[in-house]
Amino acid sequence: MAKERTVYTCRECGGSSPRWLGQCPHCKAWNTLDEGVAEPSGAPKNRFQALARSQPVATLSEIEAADVVRTPTGQEELDRVLGGGIVAGGVVLIGGDPGIGKSTLLLQAVDALSTQMKVLYVTGEESAAQVALRARRLGLAGSAVRVLAEIQLERILATLEAEQPAFCVIDSIQTLYSDQLASAPGSVAQVRECAAQLTRAAKTGAVTMVLVGHVTKDGALAGPRVLEHIVDTVLYFEGDTHSSFRLVRAIKNRYGAVNEIGVFAMTERGLKGVANPSAIFLSTHGEPVPGSCVLVTLEGTRPMLVEIQALVDSGGPSPRRLSVGLDRERLAMMLAVLHRHAGVACLDQDVFVNAVGGVRIGEPAADLAVMLAIHGSLRGRALPRGFIAFGEVGLAGEVRPAPRGQERLREAAKLGFGVAVVPKANAPKKPIEGLAIHPVERIEQAIEVVRGLA
Repeated sequence: MAKERTVYTCRECGGSSPRWLGQCPHCKAWNTLDEGVAEPSGAPKNRFQALARSQPVATLSEIEAADVVRTPTGQEELDRVLGGGIVAGGVVLIGGDPGIGKSTLLLQAVDALSTQMKVLYVTGEESAAQVALRARRLGLAGSAVRVLAEIQLERILATLEAEQPAFCVIDSIQTLYSDQLASAPGSVAQVRECAAQLTRAAKTGAVTMVLVGHVTKDGALAGPRVLEHIVDTVLYFEGDTHSSFRLVRAIKNRYGAVNEIGVFAMTERGLKGVANPSAIFLSTHGEPVPGSCVLVTLEGTRPMLVEIQALVDSGGPSPRRLSVGLDRERLAMMLAVLHRHAGVACLDQDVFVNAVGGVRIGEPAADLAVMLAIHGSLRGRALPRGFIAFGEVGLAGEVRPAPRGQERLREAAKLGFGVAVVPKANAPKKPIEGLAIHPVERIEQAIEVVRGLA
């Protein structure tokens, strides 16, 4: 019996190598080659045999384009992340840490959608009885939810053709395998082939397909990177499993805005949407405390208020710089700008910065709030009650405007905040009722304004 030939496939780009290498020779990524069984080549001897008859080509201006029809899932926060609801023929990939609530949220969505359309829940990690037990625990009726416990791709495709569902959940894509491939379930080749076949079935049959994906220890979606390019929408579950709050963030969305987030609270009856997410990201202090500043950040289309906390303490000869929810390299840059342009030195101090509530802030508009929180902790001076700030700070010390500043200010005023330090370019032409706005052009001006308010 001939020995099976092994091949090493890159999980980032899908390139293959006959032997293991520390660096992928195709995309230059490190430690991304996984061992698998080489698949027999099925290419025809004559390359012209693979060419199909040419198809008619249309002119872009002559193609009829209409807005896609969306169907609400029954979960308002999930609809917000998806762009308004599910789309027929759309393929969604959702990933997150084990036990964070992916299956729970999708089972709730399937049960709500079953009253409007035909649905199918395919489980490869649990038995049908386990899915039924979870539905009972969540208080779901499930009277119209069809369940299939299967991991073979060909049987799943046959069931899709027989059942003709309008909405289908595959939990999870890493458990599936195809008989056409000899590699094990979860391998790069199997994940890529199964995802491609399911996507093709979704597009041809106008089925909304949701694929649940595993994540690596680094938090990225497991499997080849091409998996994220195949699908229409990529969602990530974020949050601490020890906390009752969960965030669902859209990383890619062909039918809506990216970086949109949905906020959920884990309860005994499953995940419930949070109507006012700003409330969970703001700590309740009896009196203002040093080192705390409220930031108005923008997550997709929704402005949210998040409390930034900073602690500056004696650090000795090797001070530490640690940030949770913010970029650590950007924190080092902000400390250098504070020292050079505002005369605030933290050379021998430990600096810890945290975004309350477990939210991750990636936009540079958080710079000004972080700097004011660090300054307040170092000087031991608390910012006044009802104070908010936002703005990007450059290396020259200038305070740059943030996008959609008017919406941020209106959101802060609506929640009862009364004092704002913002970039001069974001100052509104008309005053906002109940909000005193202090526009600044440089970081040293912002420090002076804060000293005058304290």
